[in-house]
Amino acid sequence: MTKKTAFFASLKADFPSGLVVFLVALPLCMGIALASGAPPLSGIIAGIVGGIVVGTLSNSHISVSGPAAGLAAIVLTAIASFNSFETFLLCGFIAGAMQLLLGFIRAGAISNYIPTNVIEGMLAGIGIIIILNEVEHAVGYDKSYQGDESLFRLDGSNPFSDIPDILARFDPGAVLIAIVALILLIVWGKVPALKKLKLVPGALVVVLVGVIINEIFIATGSDLALQPQHLVTLPVPESWEELKNIIIIPDFTAFTNSAVWVTAATITVVASIETLLCIEASDRMDEQKRYTNTNRELKAQGIGNMISAMLGGLPLTSVVVRSSANANSGAKTKKSAIIHGFLLLICVLAIPHLLNRIPLATLAAILIVIGFKLASPAKLKHFWQKGKYQFIPFIATLVAVVATDLLKGVALGMVISIIFILRGNLKRAYNFRKEAYAEGDIIHIDLAQEVSFLNKAAIKATFNNIPENAAVVIDASDTVYIAHDVQDLVKEFRDIIAPEKNISVKLMGFKDKYDLDDSVTGEHVFIEHAEPAKTKIDNI
Repeated sequence: MTKKTAFFASLKADFPSGLVVFLVALPLCMGIALASGAPPLSGIIAGIVGGIVVGTLSNSHISVSGPAAGLAAIVLTAIASFNSFETFLLCGFIAGAMQLLLGFIRAGAISNYIPTNVIEGMLAGIGIIIILNEVEHAVGYDKSYQGDESLFRLDGSNPFSDIPDILARFDPGAVLIAIVALILLIVWGKVPALKKLKLVPGALVVVLVGVIINEIFIATGSDLALQPQHLVTLPVPESWEELKNIIIIPDFTAFTNSAVWVTAATITVVASIETLLCIEASDRMDEQKRYTNTNRELKAQGIGNMISAMLGGLPLTSVVVRSSANANSGAKTKKSAIIHGFLLLICVLAIPHLLNRIPLATLAAILIVIGFKLASPAKLKHFWQKGKYQFIPFIATLVAVVATDLLKGVALGMVISIIFILRGNLKRAYNFRKEAYAEGDIIHIDLAQEVSFLNKAAIKATFNNIPENAAVVIDASDTVYIAHDVQDLVKEFRDIIAPEKNISVKLMGFKDKYDLDDSVTGEHVFIEHAEPAKTKIDNI
């Protein structure tokens, strides 16, 4: 009886939350498909699978999965390079299998090894790519229906001579709808009169307004009315047989294509990192502070991606926007995510005619705002204020993602971060200055808890700069680990270099396993001065 009561008690909170998430997810699913160069239905399929399948298998009570803007650039590039959506679906299927494997080998902590500045740089680069791609849809130049490759790619003698031709490609009705949508998205929730409606998603409002504006244009016979190519195009099945026929399946004949595996691996890495970061954020938003098993989450995402690909859907991840909407709406359990998936399914089966009235310019406006949030100037300022070691990997990743591709951008950011780590370890060395040293002072070198091979250069530089006839105390009392390379370095300094330079060395706190006996070499008598000369090699 208690379980039954608990079920209905949580359902009372979960159903409204699932409804809100559904209203947020519906325009985003189609918009992200648009940004990915994929059929709008593929985005909704991913949302359905993310809600029903992943929601059921995951043990996260707050996170909601679906197509992610962070994968849009990868999907867009892959579909264009393969020139086949079916081949891309195979990438999604293989990526799901890889994620499932990651779950079984307990790779749930993988996100901890990617620096935050590199991840944020990647997301900012994706945001810029989304904005650049969606400008064309926002002005009514839908290149998939045009003969030209790009809105701005013309053959004028200079950029200014191309402006009249570029403006001629604009559709005034689409531009007007996009501007109205952008204004509504910016002011929604900020204007005091609209704060009472904050639970109504701004994305849903702009979709409804866009549909109404275009329907008015059509009813009045206005030249601003949008043509069918500027509207969402979902298949409208009239029977069960037609419904089965609209499902696109992966092209398994491309299984031996190496490019397919590279793309699948890229999707695996990015989708897994995005999911794990979102799970961490979702756990923080959970009022009951429940812990999500990240390895189980990777398994759930892997199975979800395999099923989504088999049904013709986009790759999916756990998504912050939907998860935060879920938490803010008072969700108690994962039933809210499952409910949102069923509502998406009912919607696409029951009202596809209504969905086909949505202007692409409206979805483009939603995605431009999302792209701006990913690449906001505030984020740029944040990393600038943190200093060059944080800013340079961030900006390098951002530029490389936009200029090349996502995988190369992240790789560049990682390489730069590692170089900074190595330089940081080198700069922690103590460079002894003779003029600051008074004869009779004792030089203290205190080793930190962990001393790895990365610290070898720092310690070597410190030893080399100790003057002749000095007295040195090397204290390892707080150390729990010293790399063999560093142990050998200390031995060489004590047994070879120090005697040659008449340096007295005292070892303190070295454990038996280091094979470095606490000892004193040389003839110095160690008498502590009131203010001894000290140095600490910290964090090594």
